[in-house]
Amino acid sequence: MNRLLSILILGLLFFISCEKEIDGPYLQYGANPVIFSPTANASYVLTEDKSKDLFANIAWSDAGFGFPAQVTYEIQMGYAGTNFSEPMILGTLNRSPMASLTVGRINDLLLGRGSDPDKVADLEIRVSGKVNNKANILYSKPVALKVTPYKASLNYPKLQVPGSHQGWNPADNNTVIYSLKSDEKYEGFLYFPANTEFKYTVGPKWDINYGDKGADGVLELNGDNLKAADAGYYRLRVNLIDNTHSFALTKWGLIGSSTAGGWDSDQDMTFNAATGVWTITAPLIPGEMKFRANDAWAINFGDNGSNLSLEYDGANIAISEAGNYEVQLILNSPLYTYKVTKK
Repeated sequence: MNRLLSILILGLLFFISCEKEIDGPYLQYGANPVIFSPTANASYVLTEDKSKDLFANIAWSDAGFGFPAQVTYEIQMGYAGTNFSEPMILGTLNRSPMASLTVGRINDLLLGRGSDPDKVADLEIRVSGKVNNKANILYSKPVALKVTPYKASLNYPKLQVPGSHQGWNPADNNTVIYSLKSDEKYEGFLYFPANTEFKYTVGPKWDINYGDKGADGVLELNGDNLKAADAGYYRLRVNLIDNTHSFALTKWGLIGSSTAGGWDSDQDMTFNAATGVWTITAPLIPGEMKFRANDAWAINFGDNGSNLSLEYDGANIAISEAGNYEVQLILNSPLYTYKVTKK
């Protein structure tokens, strides 16, 4: 009996040993990536005449995961002290160095995030290394930079929106949506006729295009056409980080103490297809107003800085004098604006 028990124990140990051999390889985290270019506290003064020149040669040592693996690196830039809470993604690739960033591209990123031209922005960059969704991400230590942008018109990253509404032409720059923060999150408003089918493309050609197989809100490369059944003015949103998207039909109106309906009901605006602008001519009294969609507060705009620039859930817009006004809501550009003109 003892001999039989010994044989069973040895067999069990052999089985466990074999199981461990089959499970491998195991992730054994080694060195984090280390940025060695640019050097810490490097200072850059950007100028428009150098907009097409290389900004910096960003290079780093490899991340270690304990076995040969294809590592995807992401280069992130953020404002000092923010702990990369809203990073600017400079690039995603599979090797060092990252040498394709131009001065103009960095300038656009900084202006898009609110940096003042001709003033030093205190920044940090870091590199992350990732092999799959189950393994920990390895980060480099941040490297501090000082960058001074120049004044320029912003060139926001954009996605083309070709479809049956415009002849399936991805080169049409009138049907695009924008990423104001250059963070792979895009938004814009477009008018669609009834039963419109459309897709998203990266650039003015079909090489990289996205559709939605199964209409489940997830985009796939070369996926099925997206379909908008009803005619109207749609808000389009695309997140290329997780490949999600949405589109919502919107009808706009004014609401507030300055309007005839007060804060209880909207005064409907009319869409002008020729100009792409929503308008209303109506009597207003001293008070406040806002723009909102679909007679509900889920989508509404106000003006936080009284600068004619609109923000979601922004501050009420003041009307100081009674009179008959033409009010315009302009959502067909990267920055949403409005005009209030006394007739």
